[in-house]
Amino acid sequence: MLLVLIVGFVAQLIDGSLGMGFGVMSMSLLLAIGVAPAVASATVHIAKIGTAVISGAAHWRFGNVDGKAVLLLGVPGAIGAYGGATLLSSLSLNAAKPYVSVILLTLGAVIVARFIHRRRNESQSQDGVVNRPVRPRWLLAPLGLIGGFVDASGGGGWGPVTTTTLVASRQLSTRTTIGTVNASELLVAIAASIGFLQHLGSAGVRWDITAAILLGGLIAAIPAAWLVRHVDDRVLGMGVGVLIVVLSIDSFLTLLAVPEPLLWVVRIVGLTLTFGLIADALWRARSRGQEVSAASD
Repeated sequence: MLLVLIVGFVAQLIDGSLGMGFGVMSMSLLLAIGVAPAVASATVHIAKIGTAVISGAAHWRFGNVDGKAVLLLGVPGAIGAYGGATLLSSLSLNAAKPYVSVILLTLGAVIVARFIHRRRNESQSQDGVVNRPVRPRWLLAPLGLIGGFVDASGGGGWGPVTTTTLVASRQLSTRTTIGTVNASELLVAIAASIGFLQHLGSAGVRWDITAAILLGGLIAAIPAAWLVRHVDDRVLGMGVGVLIVVLSIDSFLTLLAVPEPLLWVVRIVGLTLTFGLIADALWRARSRGQEVSAASD
């Protein structure tokens, strides 16, 4: 259980700093230690109810939540989450594992792409390129529906799907986007949990794992607030995204019964890529810090 508590701590630390990653990170690591997909997703979503209450209340207190956007995003998200929970609960173990691995692989790539894309946008804005127009607010409803379905059926994805889309479309400010997504996630977590409990029963939930993840998440709340102020989010984003991709590829190739030597080659390449991207992000963050210091002098 100590390992699971650490998983919850790390996942919430990342989520509190980036506005995404708790579900995807927890799900990836639970699958890696052998928990069945439906049980892992149910466990993560029940734990997310507790973390979403605390996170949403904090964002509301600091004025980071758009109430109308919470409803437009969260209500359809809850409907999609219930449908996703129903789908995952109905799949056999052999069918669920590759499905969830592909979902997590895609979400990991989305997280990496978000930070690469944002860096390019910042470079373009410095060159005088005009920003794209703001999308209509009613588009939050289908976004929430899709995000909720992916989140429940894949074990995570509410943040990567909704936060990345909202930031890119300029629906809300970045600060309000993260707060609104966190607050609306409570509706998604409740609906997904109801769906899993209805189809799996309480016996289908690992309550010991749920408690450990939740406790780890609660412990991480204060360090996450410090981390978001002192660590460059590109470093975290790149590292988390690539780690999820590596874990998902590893799980998928294992299911395909790929020869062990080839599997180790993929693992080594994946880890090398992970450290390379983190090193690049660290170098760029340090360069920006030196430029800011030089400008202030």
